Amino acid sequence: MDDDAAVRESLVWLLGSVGLRTVAFDSASAFLETYEDEGVCCLVSDVRMPGMSGLELQKALIAQQLEMPVILMTAFGDVSTAVKAMKAGAVDFIEKPYSNQDMLDLINAALLADAARRQSTAAAQEGAQMLARLTPQEHRVFERVVTGKSNREIASEMDISVKTVEVHRARVMRKLEAGSVADLVRFHLSSSDEPSANG
Repeated sequence: MDDDAAVRESLVWLLGSVGLRTVAFDSASAFLETYEDEGVCCLVSDVRMPGMSGLELQKALIAQQLEMPVILMTAFGDVSTAVKAMKAGAVDFIEKPYSNQDMLDLINAALLADAARRQSTAAAQEGAQMLARLTPQEHRVFERVVTGKSNREIASEMDISVKTVEVHRARVMRKLEAGSVADLVRFHLSSSDEPSANG
């Protein structure tokens, strides 16, 4: 995204040359009005533009809960602007004129980061859906199993029979699609870790 048509066209050509689909905008407001989440992406924006600046755009993205890596470009290259950009959430910052390879490297790194974020979010959502299958009693058993407690210890803590613990434990294993206690521990650890280019 850049208000300079030549810069936009150059960036679109560069990204197209390596097979990246690119949509160009001449302003931050134009981007916000038409953006639709179509999968892995990153945003490349100039810092200084008429109307909404690149830094203001970052704040707007946060306010609208639009998550994507942002790379900011500037011809001014002052350290204070770079610091503000990074604090506002930019994944990187590049000075004009930049080398094509440097820009491609930044964009590829940003796309990989967005892919990883999306995968992590999807896994967390799936984990939450699976946990929602458990009854409150099964969830209490699950929480104790993953801390290494035996059926007898769980029965004593919950004031239920060992047989009842075994029944709940078997249901937990089935609902969470776990083949072993180790699988349950891995599931518990992952669920507690919830965590295209636009020019």
